[in-house]
Formats: sequence, C-alpha cells, structure tokens
Amino acid sequence: MICILLVAGHGTVLETQIKNDDTGLYSHLAGVPKALLPGTGGKKILDFWWETVNMRQLFTEVYLVTNADKYKYYERWATANDFPVENVVNDGSTTLADRLGAVADLELVIRSRKLQDDIVVIAGDMLCADQNFDIAQVIRFFRSEPGEVIIYYELEESEKSSSRGIVEVCRDTHRITRFLEKPQEGLTSSRLASVVFYCIQRDTLSYLSDFLNLQPQATDRSFGRFWEWLINEKRLDVFGMKLPTGFQLIGQVGLSDYTRWLTHYSTKQQETPAKPITCRSFARVGLMGNPSDGFNGKTIAMSICNFWAEVTLVESQTLVLVPHPLNDPTEFGSLQDLFCISRKEGYLGGLRLLQATCKKFYQFCSKQGIALTKQNFTLKYDTNIPRQVGLAGSSAIVSATLKCLMKFYNITDDDLPKSIRANFILNVETEELFITAGLQDRVVQVYEGLVYMDFSKKLMEEQGHGSYVSMDMSGLPPFWLAYLSDPSDSGRIHSNIRQRWLSGEPLVVEAMKTFAELTDQARTALQDKDWRRLAQLMDQNFELRRSVYTDECLGPGNLKMVQLARQFGSAVKLPGSGGAVVGLCLDEARLVEMRQAFQEAGCVFCVITPYDPVGRRDVVSQIGDQL
Repeated sequence: MICILLVAGHGTVLETQIKNDDTGLYSHLAGVPKALLPGTGGKKILDFWWETVNMRQLFTEVYLVTNADKYKYYERWATANDFPVENVVNDGSTTLADRLGAVADLELVIRSRKLQDDIVVIAGDMLCADQNFDIAQVIRFFRSEPGEVIIYYELEESEKSSSRGIVEVCRDTHRITRFLEKPQEGLTSSRLASVVFYCIQRDTLSYLSDFLNLQPQATDRSFGRFWEWLINEKRLDVFGMKLPTGFQLIGQVGLSDYTRWLTHYSTKQQETPAKPITCRSFARVGLMGNPSDGFNGKTIAMSICNFWAEVTLVESQTLVLVPHPLNDPTEFGSLQDLFCISRKEGYLGGLRLLQATCKKFYQFCSKQGIALTKQNFTLKYDTNIPRQVGLAGSSAIVSATLKCLMKFYNITDDDLPKSIRANFILNVETEELFITAGLQDRVVQVYEGLVYMDFSKKLMEEQGHGSYVSMDMSGLPPFWLAYLSDPSDSGRIHSNIRQRWLSGEPLVVEAMKTFAELTDQARTALQDKDWRRLAQLMDQNFELRRSVYTDECLGPGNLKMVQLARQFGSAVKLPGSGGAVVGLCLDEARLVEMRQAFQEAGCVFCVITPYDPVGRRDVVSQIGDQL
C-alpha cells in the first residue's frame, strides 16, 4: 500500500494575513507553507502526519505532492526529517490561479510514478484534534470492506455544514449513500463531515482521469466534486469510517483560525494529569418474567441502589488492568484459606471481565468503522454486589467498563445505541467468557430504572434487539431482597432448559409464553399501582418457574428462603438465576418481623432502594426509611 500526502494548496488567505500582521509576532513565518507552520509540542503540522504514516509494515512508499512555489520549503523539510527527497513531487503551479486542483495532483503522482497499488490520500496541512489515532485500524477497516473508505467526523457546533463535504452513512453497512459538497442549509440533516483522508483501491484509480476529462476547470477538480460524482452518479461502493475527534485548519483558513486552534491544542496538552473517568452500574432485580428473556419472552426488571459495580479509568503510558485485592486474589494466608475462598468465591474474578470488554470494544469499533485514538489507560474496578446470587454482578462490571471506554474514546450514543449496547455486553459474557446469560440484565443496566422488555422472536430477528420501555417509578411499593450468605454457583440453575426449549418440548415452550403473559399483566398492575395484583403475579411467576425447573434444580437454599417469606404473607420470587429472592410485603409490621427471621436464618436482608435514572435519585419508600 502507498501513502500520498497532499500539500500543494496555495494558502493565500493565511499567507497574506501573516505577511500583513502588524504585531510582528508572526513575521518569521512569512512565506512558510501552512503544513510547515508550528503545531503543538514544537512540531510542525506535517511532522505529525509523517510520524503517523512512516510505518514500513503498512506503506511501501510515501509521496509528498507540493507546488513549485513551495517546493524548496518541502525539499528542505524532507532532508531534515529523513523523508526521501525523490518522493517529493512538484506539480509546477506557482499561484492559486494556475493550480491543478487536488484530484489532478493525485493523478499526477500516480501517473508520473507509475503507481499500481492501493493508496491512502491525506491532506498534510490539516490539524487533527487528537494526534494519537491508530492508522493501522483504518487500514484494517479498508481491507475488510469491498470498496473505498472515507474518513469523517461529527461537526462541532460552531462548524457549518456548508463549509465541508457532508456524508450520509448507512448505520448498518457503513456505506456512504450520498456525498454533498458544501451543501446549502436544509439540504441534509447530516452533520458528518468528510476530510481529505481516503483509502482508494488500485482498480478505482482509473476513475481519476475519467473525472478530470469531465472537469477542465481547476476549481471543479476538488475531492468533494470527485466523490459526489463517484458516489452519487457512478454509484460506486464507498464506505465511511468515523474518527471520534475533529479536524481543523481545513482548506483556506486565516491567521485567527491558526492561532485559536494552536492555543487550544497547546493548552489541552498541558492539562495534566488527566482526570479519572469513573462510571457505576447497578445491580438489578427481575420483578417479572425471568428467566424468559433468553427464550423470546418478556420481563420487567429494576435497577437498585443497594449494590453496584464501579470502574475507574485514567490515562496512562501503557494499558494496565489492576486486579481487585479481594476478587482477584493472588496471595493467601494458607492452603486452607485458599480452599475456603475458592469454594465460596470460585476461581474467576473481575479482571477477566475488564480484559474481555476491552478486547470486544476494540473489535466492535473496528468492525463498525470507528477509528480509535492510540491512547492507553489504567482500569480498576470495585464492586459490592454479592457474588453468585444472581444479581447481575458480572454484567455490572462489564457495563461500567463499557461506559468508561465510551467516554474515554468519545464514542456517542449514536455510535453505540443503548439497544445495541445491551447486545454488546451480553456478547462479552457469552462469546468471550462462555457465561450462561440472557439479555434482561444487560438491558436494565444500560437503560437503568424500571424497564419493560419484549424479546419476541419477530423483534429479535427483524431489528436484532427487543423492545425496551422505561416505566414510571413514582410511588413504588416496598420491595425487599434477601440472599444466601454462602451461595452456590448461581449459573447452575439454568439446567437443561435451553436444550428442552430448542427441541420444542411443550411444557417449556408454553411456560415461556406464560412468563410473557404474566409480564404484560404485571406491567398493567405497575401502571395502575395495583400492588396486590402485582404480588399475586410475583407468586405465580415463581410457581411457574418451579414447575419447569423442578425443586432439585432450584436448590434447597432458594426454596427455604421462599418458604420463609411466605410464612409472613409476602409475595416472593427469584430475582435472577438463584441465590437470592425478591419480595413484596404490603404489611409494614410483618415486613419488620420477616427481616428479623431472615437474619436469624443466616441470610442477608435489605429493603430495596430503586434507582431512578430520570431524576438520578434513589426512590426510597417510607417503610424502607423506617426499617
């Protein structure tokens, strides 16, 4: 592959303003081409691009195309920066009036040097907001797509779409469906701007001369016009890759633009140390319908403030994943200590979750055409979610890690929508770590609050995700939670149900349909604030689950907690895969008595504090306060 840096523009506005500046601050820059003006950290703008593309494992050759007026400047730069002088191509133009045009400059170097390979074209005189992006990731994306690739970014609020080449991109295929060169107001709603950063296949290079034959005027030989013709008229497959950062000093700019952005980036570099990014994801309780989320059913689940996982990311020189002192132990007091910890906690802590999430995140962004910056970080986590009691502790760590990564790399909700984010978290656990799981936990941890979820087969097949609706959380009754202090692996409760469901066993198939019906009834009860009806449905949910999974699979610990709750007239069910129970007791006095009974039975008991994302507040009942 060959890289071509274009610096043949005639920056008349910037050069003129530097020349006429009365302050004398920029007199030493008179006549210096834009690409060789000082950038940040003492480097010239072109230095950054040369460092980025000077990679023999990616590019066999790198060429620089300039004009006759500035050729000597670039020749001197080449000798000083170990750039092959013979690869500096002079297009012969000396003024803006006799310029060839950007497409003609590209065609010149391809024709004169007889280049017959895929090429990367970059404008070497624009300033990138983040100077650490991974060009190797761009090349990998180009290799994976059957066409050309255009780099684009989302315009800042101050930038007008009428000053840029605007692309409309299909979210699913990443194909650019339309290219608009400096469109008038109202012609498109897209705010995605193309820059001169392209990957072009060798078989497409012949279109350059075809285009030039159609455009005799240099003013029409811009890349914007070329892509309009190639995409809108010739209907060639061209794909977009998003860079989650901006570009500045594009095209004709003035001295004020240069000084403003130079100050901005210089100040940004001096901002040390970087502030840590801390994100939290909450535990959840399944109130209705679980475990039908893995069987095209419907569920209602709720985020709770009582327990959470918290992940902190801070920029660092190398990428570091910090083991948790409790959950990822490497030192033990004795062999007996190792035995006890391993028996109770298992062998797998949270470190694998961080690593799998990072790996999947990079893979996702590469596939989705998002070019990440080459920044390293240190990740550490903490969690108070009880392990192995089915409160979604693993997915909470993955969810919080993903939040941190999205903030660090400026990945927006448009890049990774909430509905797809839940799928991502599930895939981290099922595909990378082979954890048995369904979508419910990941959905409620992404959307937060009280969420109704429909995972019907039709929805999942047509749109790749279910239908998720956030529900009103005002005036909720006092739900409670109890869990075993010494639980077994909650994953065992899934048993062989999936195999039985896939084989079409009537008992299991009908049960999953009934779970969905109960969920719809519970949704109505919640909307009507009919708590007695909701309590009845919770009991029905557990009995249905019990009939399908059997007592042997549910285990004596879970059954004991259910029986204990029913002694006090409370509705009760499993909130997850096992090891805990969630209930609803409308009698305040009996709720207090039940709490004492659970504690005496060796269980941990608490009144649930729901998490409401709308007001970012804890929803606490009066009874919960008194307890």
